[in-house]
Amino acid sequence: MQLLISNDDGVHAEGLSHLVQQLEQDHQVTVIAPDRDLSGASNSLTLSRPVRLMPQKNGFYSLDGTPADCVHIGINGGLDIAPDMVVSGINYGPNLGDDVLYSGTVAAAMEGRYLAHHAMAVSLVGKVHFLTAAKVARQLMMTMQTLNLPRRCIINVNVPDLPYEQIKGVKVTRLGSRELGGSAIDARDPRGHQCFWIGPVGEVKDASEGTDFYAVQEGYVSVTPLSPDMACHSAFESVTDWLRDRF
Repeated sequence: MQLLISNDDGVHAEGLSHLVQQLEQDHQVTVIAPDRDLSGASNSLTLSRPVRLMPQKNGFYSLDGTPADCVHIGINGGLDIAPDMVVSGINYGPNLGDDVLYSGTVAAAMEGRYLAHHAMAVSLVGKVHFLTAAKVARQLMMTMQTLNLPRRCIINVNVPDLPYEQIKGVKVTRLGSRELGGSAIDARDPRGHQCFWIGPVGEVKDASEGTDFYAVQEGYVSVTPLSPDMACHSAFESVTDWLRDRF
């Protein structure tokens, strides 16, 4: 397949290089990634200015925009390619539970939801074994063309930070959840103005069996299907009752 690869850690990230080295063995690969670390960018697009696409010495392209910008440009004529699928990663750290709401890695994959094959986001739940995550991605890609999900679904993959031989297997999971994040960290800029650092992510709240947190904790690769449909269908009846006779 013709793959468009992106990430949110930036065009020089270690995880991106490992991913490309594995996937280019079987596929044609084009890389468009942010020119800097844009973790937490979520699905944002840059609409207030043009974005600049720059070739790199290794054949990758950098973009001074968000992860979603990178994929949007890549599938909408920014380069002379026609991608079959988007792969995003390998993220430096987990994208489990509520993390997917903020993740630029997941957002880059989600921007590829229009293509012929379901996009994939890949994250390493740690900082060491990027090669393990890259090998897992390659294994999954070998049968990706047979994957049949609802339209516009993507898969979110989280890999334990273990040597490849110690991975126990793969689990299909639901999203767990976290508590509210830590308090904002008060600071002052050089001119004395008050500013804040975003606090640390919240502690894990739901890591019960069946969740992505549980699978990774037990040494399994977590694979979670995600959909851009954020409607809470189970709430429709309650909202209908609440609105009855209101207008």
